[in-house]
Amino acid sequence: MQAATIHHLGPDALVQIAPVTPPVPAADEVVVRIEAAGVNPLDTKIIAGYMQQVMPVELPYIPGTDFSGVVTATGPLVTAVKVGNRVAGRSSPGAGGAFAHTIVSRTDALVLMPDEMSFEQAAALPTAFGTARQALFDVGNLKAGQRVLIHAGAGGVGSFAIQLARQAGAHVSATASAGNLGLLKELGAHDAIDYRAEDFTRLPAFDVILDTVGGDTTERSWKVLREGGTLASLIDFAIAPRDGRHGAFVFFAEATQALHEAVGLFRAGKLDIIIDSLYPFEDAAAALGKVASGHARGKVVIRTAR
Repeated sequence: MQAATIHHLGPDALVQIAPVTPPVPAADEVVVRIEAAGVNPLDTKIIAGYMQQVMPVELPYIPGTDFSGVVTATGPLVTAVKVGNRVAGRSSPGAGGAFAHTIVSRTDALVLMPDEMSFEQAAALPTAFGTARQALFDVGNLKAGQRVLIHAGAGGVGSFAIQLARQAGAHVSATASAGNLGLLKELGAHDAIDYRAEDFTRLPAFDVILDTVGGDTTERSWKVLREGGTLASLIDFAIAPRDGRHGAFVFFAEATQALHEAVGLFRAGKLDIIIDSLYPFEDAAAALGKVASGHARGKVVIRTAR
């Protein structure tokens, strides 16, 4: 089979399509023929070597965690899924493996896809939806009637966070570039803020702030966080409480429960999945570059056509 493979980490790492040995499932595992793979900022950070101390990977490494596809083989102990099932799942970042033709997975890491969901939509869900859910509710403890600010609301995590926060009964403000303000409104934001032209610190204080940007955005966010509120960061590992305000890094690890929830919302017509762009498998490096640019509108997806 073919896989996108890297042989060294660093800003100059090369992603090359190369033949690799097909994976063999254990007795309680299945083989999935990958149809689509979601690309996440974490993938680019791992390849650049920024995560090696906290999330080490072995080389050569096949990037990618989020995938969808069709079960093609099962171990003898598998009963939850069968050959031919359409599934979505997430591998651990340390294992990677989604930017390939096939992947081996535990059945408890897989969710059956509804017929009306495309492979591209399913591959866009695991990390982005799960991270948004964890940041808002597990870290931020967001409740109905509270005020939430979501930075980069047009991105993968942000687009799901807006929808989840609105459905939870929160007042939702979100930032984006001018060209994406309409999308924020369509997703459910009460306030759509052009981060280049408007000063979000002039808004009333927020109970929860989801920060996917970092740097100056993080520093300014403290100014508009109410006492007792939570600044949930996807960027700053070392974020700490400040002046009676909570600061917490969001480390997303387990996708399966959130993925079940996402599929349920999609079936109920309550979840829009925004796809920025689709890249052919051979252009995996370009897909990673698009995500690294920080300007994706929704999710970037690799389509594994053979």
